[in-house]
Amino acid sequence: MCGIFGYIGFREAAPLLIDGLRRLEYRGYDSAGLAVHNGGLEVHKCIGRVDELAAIVPSNMSGMTGIAHTRWATHGKVTDANAHPHTSEDGSVAIVHNGIIENSRALRNWLMAEGVLLRSDTDSEVIAHLVQRARADGLSPVDSVRRALSHTRGTWGLCAVFSDEDIIICASNGSALVVGIGDGETYVASDQQSLTAHTKRVIILNDGDIAELTAGDVQTGRLDGGVSGAQITTIDESWGEAELGDYPHYMLKEIHEQPEALRQCISGRTVLADGNAKLGGLDLTPQELQAIPHVRLIGCGTALHACQVGRLAIERLARVPALAHVASEFRSNDPVIDPAALHFAVSQSGETADTLSAVKEIQLKNARVMGVINVVGSSIARQCGQGVYIHSGPEQAVASTKAFSNMVAALTLFALQIGRARSLTREPGVKLVKALEALPDQIEDYLANQGPLSEAVEAVQDAKIVLFLGRGPSAPVAREGALKLMEVAYIPCLAYPAGEMKHGPIALLEEGSPVVVIAPNDKFKQKTVSNIQECRARGAKIILIHEEGDDISEEADISISVGSTDPMLSPLLTVIPLQLLAYQTGLAKGCDVDKPRNLAKSVTVE
Repeated sequence: MCGIFGYIGFREAAPLLIDGLRRLEYRGYDSAGLAVHNGGLEVHKCIGRVDELAAIVPSNMSGMTGIAHTRWATHGKVTDANAHPHTSEDGSVAIVHNGIIENSRALRNWLMAEGVLLRSDTDSEVIAHLVQRARADGLSPVDSVRRALSHTRGTWGLCAVFSDEDIIICASNGSALVVGIGDGETYVASDQQSLTAHTKRVIILNDGDIAELTAGDVQTGRLDGGVSGAQITTIDESWGEAELGDYPHYMLKEIHEQPEALRQCISGRTVLADGNAKLGGLDLTPQELQAIPHVRLIGCGTALHACQVGRLAIERLARVPALAHVASEFRSNDPVIDPAALHFAVSQSGETADTLSAVKEIQLKNARVMGVINVVGSSIARQCGQGVYIHSGPEQAVASTKAFSNMVAALTLFALQIGRARSLTREPGVKLVKALEALPDQIEDYLANQGPLSEAVEAVQDAKIVLFLGRGPSAPVAREGALKLMEVAYIPCLAYPAGEMKHGPIALLEEGSPVVVIAPNDKFKQKTVSNIQECRARGAKIILIHEEGDDISEEADISISVGSTDPMLSPLLTVIPLQLLAYQTGLAKGCDVDKPRNLAKSVTVE
């Protein structure tokens, strides 16, 4: 995996392919390459950034059909040979592939026994050889891909080009592909966002679909020979190309976009007079909400932390049991699924493979699962069929920021809606709605006066390890803060509920050890103060995130204050300085804050 872009039409393909890969850089990658049909197949690829690929592609490279790829290594090290595209031994077929071929070892052994020379260590290369063997048996390009994939087990978003045909064959199974339709030209990409500069008319391939692309025409079918249900749709206008504007980095831009993104998320979804929320995409009546025995929330990384906050909100406001699950563990643990329960799949990209697998497991066991998704028309959104779009807009930086805030907000709106359908009375509902609607302005106030973040950066940038602590809703915020600092600045971090600190992590503390504590003015504060004292007694340096005017600031070595809000909403304020801490520390250490090493924005493999 990670990014695919293809073109067939009347223009030179190479510049369009390079531009398409640049639009996919936000996904994270370690190498890049392209293949262009120009009487044969001309392939160029290398480790490093798209700009490095552009530097080795001849300026006079001709050909109006091609495919390109940015790779995030799964099978095989980061080398030129392992970069995509991969070609057949005779150079007649080139493929790019997102996903994992689970039986690749057996296929590689069989191909080598047949005398085929394998040039890479990847699982993907076997597809090129299988397609070429099918072509040698006289099959058409589309049937060659069909036969090749019939021998594979796993997931794929696959594009293939041929030396003797001006055509692109695409196939999808568990890894998204979107075909864009222009005037006399056709595109294919691994997400919609990279197509918006060229066309708004797209076909999103379903699992098991195969497509034959020519200039301005698309023929779709099924791998098993059946008829595809894929249809032409129009890309949502909000998913146009994101521009940096006056910001030096996308991560900083997206941190500062959070007030407006939050307004977009809650707009039209709160009912102040009734102290309620209305998420129309759920299509659940009050009677159905009353009958839900429990709620399960499923996500990975930042989405998981949002789930953990959402779980607490649901239990507090609705008194309904709720659980937050690690998506990558969910299906493998053979979970007991109650068909009467409600499940939420939470993902920014809507393409997270682990979460998509959990969705399918839940549906297989005949239970309801709804999406809490940012990207309209993404795989999880389509698989679920209903749910909540969080309306963050495009998020280009690999480290998620504004999507976390909007996921938390969307789950809080659901907690309010189910709470009002059950035992939550109007008065506390009205109070929460007012607090929620005030948050965008409060975030703007904090962003205008960020406190002594430079001191915090100085405290953590050379640390061997940074400990993050919080209680209640602040415990997931601590985890999110630790994740951001690890992602962006490559500093080892641990995050614990503050009460657990003395059950192990306290052994790491020594003179000057930085400890970041999230302590809003809630019912957990006094116990958190005790944990701060335990850290200070071992010489730790306390970086404290707290509410403005709270005397807990006296416990801090570095005190950073945010506005006061309902305790259940405090994560939406306290996470902001942690995001800025990660950003500024990454800059101080000379890291690429928008594209951290080894990370991918959209993780499309399990």
